[in-house]
Amino acid sequence: MGEPRPPEDRHQAVMKSLREYGRGLAGGLLFSLPLLYTMEVWWAGFIARPGHLLLYLAATFVLLLGYNRYGGFRQDVTWSEVLTDSVEELGLGLLVSAAVLFLIGQLTVDSSWQEVVGKVTVEAGTVAIGVSVGTAQLGGGGGEDAKEKKRDAADHVPGQLVIGFCGAVLFASNVAPTEEILKIAVEDSPWKLLGTAVLSLLLGGLILYHVDFKRAHRLTRRHVAWDMVWGTLVTYALALVSSALVLWFFGRFKDTGLFVCVAQVVVLGLAGTLGASAGRLLIQS
Repeated sequence: MGEPRPPEDRHQAVMKSLREYGRGLAGGLLFSLPLLYTMEVWWAGFIARPGHLLLYLAATFVLLLGYNRYGGFRQDVTWSEVLTDSVEELGLGLLVSAAVLFLIGQLTVDSSWQEVVGKVTVEAGTVAIGVSVGTAQLGGGGGEDAKEKKRDAADHVPGQLVIGFCGAVLFASNVAPTEEILKIAVEDSPWKLLGTAVLSLLLGGLILYHVDFKRAHRLTRRHVAWDMVWGTLVTYALALVSSALVLWFFGRFKDTGLFVCVAQVVVLGLAGTLGASAGRLLIQS
């Protein structure tokens, strides 16, 4: 049995935990506040089926595991720590969502359990990812020791894919529930949609490789020219896949023709590309 820790150490540990929760709370609100104030998201939660909500929670948890495992690219992090952090962040996401929805009058004492569970769960996904990002990125860093333990992040392809996907979901989910995505998709001509796709590709390539974006040199592979082409294409593919999944969750493909479904993915893909490129660089420590 080990010796009890001095009161000073216990006090420092408590203060450290409180500071981490504070950063997490700030990050959760920073990334999710537009969704918490969006009527379409309240409605999506109200009509969501239980199976849909469980799948959404499971997907959110997998994203949290991925971000907590690869977000800091630390060699000393264990899966036990990753699992604990992910559970805490998902729980904090649920609590923050419930509190904000109550304060803005979207949950009342007369709300049904179905409405409460649906609205809180739908909002909690983005809040929880924001909590995870805020906890990792809004602090002062771990000093030189922590820097020395980081992997060569640019060459860790699975980690970069996971972080890119997290960034794309984070950005796309803030726009996907709005009616404007469907309106643009219906009204745009094929040529404008093609232009949107080209713009997304150019934007991703410029942010990752050509405009000296913060951390871009450390977090992207650029050994040969093909690395840049491949990195740009993969980033756009992540944006399209994440956009399609988010749109599907919010029911945007229901009773909709194939062309409009594809058009919505392309339109939302612009936001997803920003998340998979600029967002990816910003949410890594």
